Amino acid sequence: MRRPRLEVADVFHRHGADWRRAKAGHVSLGQLRVMSAIEQCRSAALGGHVERCEDCGHSRIADNSCRNRHCPKCQGAAATDWLSAREADLLPVGYFHVVFTLPAEIAPIAYQNKAVVYDLLLRAAADTLLTIAPTGHARGLKAHDPKHLGARLGATAVLHSWGSTMTHHPHIHMIVPGGGISLDGARWVRCKPGFLLPVRVLSRLFRRLFLAALADAHAAGRLAFFGKIQDLHRREAFAARLAPLKRRRCRVGGGGNVPTYSA
Repeated sequence: MRRPRLEVADVFHRHGADWRRAKAGHVSLGQLRVMSAIEQCRSAALGGHVERCEDCGHSRIADNSCRNRHCPKCQGAAATDWLSAREADLLPVGYFHVVFTLPAEIAPIAYQNKAVVYDLLLRAAADTLLTIAPTGHARGLKAHDPKHLGARLGATAVLHSWGSTMTHHPHIHMIVPGGGISLDGARWVRCKPGFLLPVRVLSRLFRRLFLAALADAHAAGRLAFFGKIQDLHRREAFAARLAPLKRRRCRVGGGGNVPTYSA
């Protein structure tokens, strides 16, 4: 693979010091460590090693990698391997791209409670699909409604915590096969062409599951609040923040290079 003309490390080398000075006090220690790792990756700062072919004896000196999970150079091969493994899992059916997005009002809470909120987001998105597809029960569809699939679904879910504009924007991308295993486990049930499940029903159940789980996490003392949102540690303030969201439709949409499923 040819080296790109411009790498993230090049940008950091040229502008990183000025950017860090301008953002002093607003960049976490973890973020500074990532920048440092990317800047030093495959440079003399990390030393090097000798690679030698056991067959022909040819050797070469190679720089050490930082191995940071955020480094594009270190994670490029891992990303390719992961993609190849997922492609091997694909079934010979059409797929849908489903996206579950948190409301903007929740983003500050998620940013300060990443482990808890991201876990709730993944669980709520998965539970929404696994609940609606088999029976359609979710305050919107009755059992045996023709709009539900009547099958057990599977999905591959990936968390994105940042959007394309590099702002904090937690959302889940799901690749969902256009069908599933029948409830008796005897056959494959194919969805209608271009239609997987009703968007409004998915949206309502996702909203209800996520907000209920978030409220439970707050009641259990699992959430922390700092800075501008520190008042949310109070039960009344937290309830007031969630109240408008209970009446708003959460975003469930689609996009990408596979047949999409959009609101």
